Amino acid sequence: MAALPKERSAKTATKRKARGEEELRMHAMAGTRQALAELMAWHGIEEQGEAMTLMIHHLHALGPQKSAPLLAPPRHEYVIPENVSRKLELAYNREALRLNTDE
Repeated sequence: MAALPKERSAKTATKRKARGEEELRMHAMAGTRQALAELMAWHGIEEQGEAMTLMIHHLHALGPQKSAPLLAPPRHEYVIPENVSRKLELAYNREALRLNTDE
């Protein structure tokens, strides 16, 4: 007789616990999902978990120095436009004049 779903689930949970398997979850924006889908397509990988596991192990194999640039978050530099800078400077000067005349 076939095992009931609860029995199969319990057996699977026991195996996973014995192997030290742990579920990792991740929320991803559309761009990240698209990038993962393209990586998987390029390399013929069908399961997301497999792709992520391979990436983690390959990054780890690079070592701390070589993997560092790949794990460095991109930093966005914001440059204040000239017209905004001019308006801020004018406001600063006006406030400085007001404070001087109040004293």
